[in-house]
Amino acid sequence: MKKTVLIFGLISGAISALMMLVTMPFTEHISYDRALLMGYTNIVLSFLLVYFGIRSYRDNVADGQINFAKAFSVGILITLISCAIYVFTWEIVYFGFKNVSMDHYYAHMIERAKASGGSDAAIAAKVQEINHTRQMYGNPLFNSLLTFIEPFPVGLVITFISAAILRKKPQPQTTQSPQPAA
Repeated sequence: MKKTVLIFGLISGAISALMMLVTMPFTEHISYDRALLMGYTNIVLSFLLVYFGIRSYRDNVADGQINFAKAFSVGILITLISCAIYVFTWEIVYFGFKNVSMDHYYAHMIERAKASGGSDAAIAAKVQEINHTRQMYGNPLFNSLLTFIEPFPVGLVITFISAAILRKKPQPQTTQSPQPAA
């Protein structure tokens, strides 16, 4: 199981990390809503390897049979490895490159709050909340936890669905008596 989980987890994590790195430069050129949709689409695509990992384990290691619990454990381990790589990549990008796009994102959120037409007190409260969140993201542990929360629920759902689809109970062995010669 270790080999299957590592292979598919590392590939899934590499895909999510690579797609994050490739799409991040375009975030400022498209709307933040589209960037969010693109990011989650990339996460879903990378988690397709959970399905293939469970299927590979079932077909190549477990002799074509797997129960839901075993399939779920294979899938969730692949998901955890992929999420760890995703978080590691984000931490390097965020802290290693002093992520300018996040500064633009926070400025966008503040402008959005000001354009909402709310009262001055509501806008000031929203701006204070945004600045507090920005400060909290400066803590690597908090940043890691929030980043982990992005892909993990998606991976959990895909793991659950994949385990349900791919479970295969062992077929009862039937013993056939030799056929009489005609």
